[in-house]
Amino acid sequence: SHLMIKVKRIGWLTQVAMKKNNLEQLSQLAFDAQKNSHSPYSNFKVGAAVLTPSGETFSGCNVESAAFPLGQCAEATAIGNMVTQGHKRISHIVIASPNDEFCFPCGGCRQKIAEFAPDETPVTMVSQNGETFETTIGELLPSAFRAHDLDK
Repeated sequence: SHLMIKVKRIGWLTQVAMKKNNLEQLSQLAFDAQKNSHSPYSNFKVGAAVLTPSGETFSGCNVESAAFPLGQCAEATAIGNMVTQGHKRISHIVIASPNDEFCFPCGGCRQKIAEFAPDETPVTMVSQNGETFETTIGELLPSAFRAHDLDK
């Protein structure tokens, strides 16, 4: 079965066909990664999982440091794990919240996602109670700065 996700994209609607089991698998990977979060200062445990076009998945959790600016978000860890294994494209990313609110990616993570994902790439936030919020990286970061902008 397919889950049809409606995503708003720069003023018009697009439908993205996604296998329901992909969303469930990514959500489970994100929640599993969340359990390993090193967040002794905030106790705000976040997990993330990415899907590549080839169907491979990578996950990560947030890692805090006593030197606060040196922490790393879950999205950055998942992307780093993806790149370490030779992949350069995100087809979908899921971010698992530590509570019943949605945990949206910070500005820096939005830019990191945009580095490896075109505007229409789905971004799903999932809460502890299982609710989801679906959007795209283009909606979260309109007019993203990308590699082609360096040529201008």
